[in-house]
Amino acid sequence: MNVPVKTEAQDDVVPFTNTDLPAPESSTSEFDSLNAHLQENQSDTEAWRRFVACAEDSGETDKIRTAYEALLKQYPNTSSAQISYINHFLNRTNTFTQAEELFKRFLKASPSVELLRFYLTYVRRINTDPTTRDTVRKAYEFALGLVGQDRDSGDMWADYINFLNAGPVNSTWEEQQKMDALRKVYTRAVQIPLSNIEALWSDYESFETRLNRITAKKFMSDLSPAYMQARTALRELNKLTSPLFPPATDNVPAQAQLLDHHLPTVPIFMQSERQLVGKWKAYLKWEESNPLVLEERDRGALHTRISLVYKKAVVRMRYYPEIWFMAYTWTISIGKQDEAASILKSGIDANPASFVLNFAYIDLLENKKEYQEVHKVFEKFLDVLREQLEALQADADKKAAGASVETTNGEAETDKNPFAMDDPNASFITNTSSSLDSVDTDELKERKKEYALVWVMYMRFGRRAEGVKSSRGIFAKARKGKFIPWEVFEAAALMEYHCSGDKDVATRIFDVGMNLHAKEKDFVLRYLGFLISLNDENNARALFERVISTFPPEQSRALWERWSRYEYQYGDFEAVQKLEKRMMEIFPNDPPIKRFAQRYTYLNIDAIASRDIGASMAKKEEFDRRERDRGVSASASMPNLNGSGSGSGPGPGSLKRQADDGPSSGSGSGPGSGRNRRDGDHGHGNKRQRGLSPPARREKSRDTKEGRDWEGGGGGGGGGGRGGRRARFSPPPDSKPPRGKHQEPKEEEKPPTVPSTLSWFIGQLPAPSTFDGPVFRTDDLMNLFRNAVIPSTSKAKSPPPSARSGGRPPPDYSPYQGPRSNPRSVRY
Repeated sequence: MNVPVKTEAQDDVVPFTNTDLPAPESSTSEFDSLNAHLQENQSDTEAWRRFVACAEDSGETDKIRTAYEALLKQYPNTSSAQISYINHFLNRTNTFTQAEELFKRFLKASPSVELLRFYLTYVRRINTDPTTRDTVRKAYEFALGLVGQDRDSGDMWADYINFLNAGPVNSTWEEQQKMDALRKVYTRAVQIPLSNIEALWSDYESFETRLNRITAKKFMSDLSPAYMQARTALRELNKLTSPLFPPATDNVPAQAQLLDHHLPTVPIFMQSERQLVGKWKAYLKWEESNPLVLEERDRGALHTRISLVYKKAVVRMRYYPEIWFMAYTWTISIGKQDEAASILKSGIDANPASFVLNFAYIDLLENKKEYQEVHKVFEKFLDVLREQLEALQADADKKAAGASVETTNGEAETDKNPFAMDDPNASFITNTSSSLDSVDTDELKERKKEYALVWVMYMRFGRRAEGVKSSRGIFAKARKGKFIPWEVFEAAALMEYHCSGDKDVATRIFDVGMNLHAKEKDFVLRYLGFLISLNDENNARALFERVISTFPPEQSRALWERWSRYEYQYGDFEAVQKLEKRMMEIFPNDPPIKRFAQRYTYLNIDAIASRDIGASMAKKEEFDRRERDRGVSASASMPNLNGSGSGSGPGPGSLKRQADDGPSSGSGSGPGSGRNRRDGDHGHGNKRQRGLSPPARREKSRDTKEGRDWEGGGGGGGGGGRGGRRARFSPPPDSKPPRGKHQEPKEEEKPPTVPSTLSWFIGQLPAPSTFDGPVFRTDDLMNLFRNAVIPSTSKAKSPPPSARSGGRPPPDYSPYQGPRSNPRSVRY
């Protein structure tokens, strides 16, 4: 890279390594101990902070170089570390060459506006002579070509404009050249969503107006659509990036800012971390969507902008393989294969155990037919996973040994004190150790399966690219490893059978796998299914009889069911009866009808269960019950619906059922019950259900009763008196029963949390996840109502109020009849 700076000829500086450090005189210093610690724990950000601070405090250039070189190897393109590192060589003029060498290393790949701004400051510092203005101009063009599309580069554009504007001119031609250069820079800047785009636009308008008012209108009108688009994109950009780039605090020390804002940590994929990934993905997709609506002729600017965004993303999200894969996918989509390969290499350096990055790099190399490189990538990937497995195995063994020691100590204490087992704390300690050990064991099993997956993919590649002989060689290497799950044997056997057509070789591979994994139920099931698919009944029967006695009943059920299905379909009647007799002895609690129904089942068609036992109806009722429970649970977060309007009542079927239940349903008898059926849409939905109420007395007149309902008085009939209209316009009834009424038992006085009809109604509603309409925040609405200022009026209450307050008549939407056709118009 040709950096446009003024340099002096000096020898190249060889990076300082750990072997150049002087040996400790007496004891290991803090610097050396931290260096050794970071060799084993490279993601310890706190140790990195202390390591750099220790080197800074020492003041020794060698230690400072060692610390920053190691830090930047672990966290490349960390701009704050790069600036601090370079700044150590800018204190003396005889070390400027070393600083310029570091600039050459960092600038080309860095997406940091801060680093480029620091570089421009250095260039202007050493180029103060008027004859070197062209060098400074080239430096500005170089920096803006790298990060000029960044939102935070607005001050860099403004500085460049001020630098050009301050240039001396000695003739009219030079003045015209200066004006043209300023117009070009302004035109480029105001089409980018910069943080100071409005100020740049105002300055540009003033610049053009000073030159010529007539041409200014033309230039401004031509650029106005692009400027408006950039300003609109800036608002959206600020929303998307505000949670991604938290601002640095001024009163925080430099080392703390280095840790908090620039050193990413290894994620454990908590909810907050997954949300952060989602925000980054949304931002990157937005940038790819061409929000500036750049045309085809500006496609290069669009690619530069998106490339810059992805560079910043992989710096911040270094340990998230998904972000690296997105960068690779976009880069390969625009035809830059070499750059895409470089992205994958850098991603694998940061995440050596990433499956998606390693597999993507393997695909890229295989597409180029670089098979030897593919072998190297697979071998390196397997070595990384093997090291992780060994660490997990050692950790699991240590915890298992600790659990056994605690168990031994607990038994010794029990022998001394027979009441020690009653101590809950001792039991808790033992159970906790066992639980942790089982969790580690489960994790180890899962990692072994992932390790097997890589071997299987390796064998696939060998067979696909180099033939069956290569896949056999890979399988032979896999067999020699310590962690070799049964999936590798099955994949190798099936590959031999389907690709070579040699079932004898496949069977021998299964047999070799049985020597190591005879206790793996899933592997035995796969082997048994393979033999059945070959129609090799003798070997299948021999395998079943050989292994079935080695599994306890709770683990052998799948094997019994698999073999019984084969016997039911292809065996004779006597063999089926013998098999069922054996299964009855192994599983005595199984109902006979279940085993009998399995004999007459095919392709999950079980007519006995669905038609004769009613299993299908039971499943339907269970499904309906779960839907109702889900609706009731969703109603817990809803406001109280009692006393609300329509919509809380049950459907017609439920109302009819309540009406038919008579007095027990809480509705009145006689004519009152008929009225309840008519108003039931509001009545039963808001009414508390009662039990064993006495028959309600008949009402005198339906019209009279309805009048009482509108006035808010008490109703005549028991259920009818508390109908839908009473529930809508009256306060809830008193908890105490009226004098002279039948006293209900006290346990019946407690109202249920949700009425049964309301529960039924909510159960019929669709799930909350299916709602795709607008969502209102109830708190905001309640605050709006609570803080609303309602003007008081001294007018007497009138019968129904008008639709609009303030005495203004409602609008007239009738057809227009002329200027004097409105009888309500008033002439002023």
